[in-house]
Amino acid sequence: MNRLTVDGEAFHAACAAALEEITGAEAALTSARQTLTGRLRIDMPVAFGRSVLLPLLLEIVRPHPGLRLTLSFTDETIDPLLENVDLAIRFGDLKDSSHLIARHLATQARVICAAPSYLTEHGIPQTLEDLRDHRGVVGAAKGPPVSWVVREDGIVRRIAPPTSHQLNDGEAMVAAAVGGLGLCQVPISMVRDLIARGALNTVLDPYSAVPVDIHAVWPRQAHLSPRVRHVVDRLLAFAAQGRLD
Repeated sequence: MNRLTVDGEAFHAACAAALEEITGAEAALTSARQTLTGRLRIDMPVAFGRSVLLPLLLEIVRPHPGLRLTLSFTDETIDPLLENVDLAIRFGDLKDSSHLIARHLATQARVICAAPSYLTEHGIPQTLEDLRDHRGVVGAAKGPPVSWVVREDGIVRRIAPPTSHQLNDGEAMVAAAVGGLGLCQVPISMVRDLIARGALNTVLDPYSAVPVDIHAVWPRQAHLSPRVRHVVDRLLAFAAQGRLD
């Protein structure tokens, strides 16, 4: 069997990338000038999906009465190709994959927070070492992360907080924290209103100030669906307006 040389493989990769860009541009032009139809399957995190993404998706779909949505809400990291999903929205770092394409949408702050009643009873942690004397509300294997991401002495790393309570649903984690069960680390969009109302207080802010990225992820295809291209382009526009923060 004949094999490409190293230079040939590089040339082939460059051509494939160029064709992908052309196909994407054609899809964008097509979706901009026609009414979109068909079904679009989108998977997204539970809390962020319901509170932030769902209103935006309804706004996107409204001008296209022939466009039908199938929406799923899960905090588990899925493979869109295996789960038959056209588009997935995900927080955090992405694994390298040859069959998926990702587009960065926005970046959010992370916060560690707890209910005032919990902090009154257990004290306010001042250092990461203090976490040993506290209770944690963390994710599970098929849900939000179990570990926390922190910055200490300029170095970003993952730590294992106390796993006092494990939940596989981000909304349930926040509810547990509001109920006084312990500390949780989540993106700011999940708790911004609760912090403003005084239902939660942030702690360890200098350590938790590590942003988390939000990506749109979809299966690599020869021809990108105009439906997917249109939704991703609109989400990017919303992100530029600060509506994904």
